[in-house]
Amino acid sequence: MTDSAAGLIRTLIENLKEAPDEWTSLSMVLGFDHEKVNSVGGFVYGAEDVVTSVTASPYDIRPAVKAFTDERYPDGTPLPVSMLVQFDSPTGNYEVTFEDTDSSRWQVTPANFKTIREVLRPNFA
Repeated sequence: MTDSAAGLIRTLIENLKEAPDEWTSLSMVLGFDHEKVNSVGGFVYGAEDVVTSVTASPYDIRPAVKAFTDERYPDGTPLPVSMLVQFDSPTGNYEVTFEDTDSSRWQVTPANFKTIREVLRPNFA
């Protein structure tokens, strides 16, 4: 894991809002405007299929997100429209997926709330 990836994941975990104490994995979708992260939301997954909707303040995680995205999107390169961060705490496995054009790719709506949380669930098998 790179230093910037570790910093990003650590910062997300430290700034989770509404997360229960007992969770084992997370998926967070970070939305971007043209300059910075401006939305954060996702899910933490626990034992017995407990899934909790969580968020974090874009302001609080912005430095860690910038450090991470600067490696892939150097100055002048447009940022993605969103980024999916998946992390499994017991194994330390993680994956970051960038979406450069489709801002609705991981959008949570009332119609897809139960299915999207499973689509986003980390699965590193």
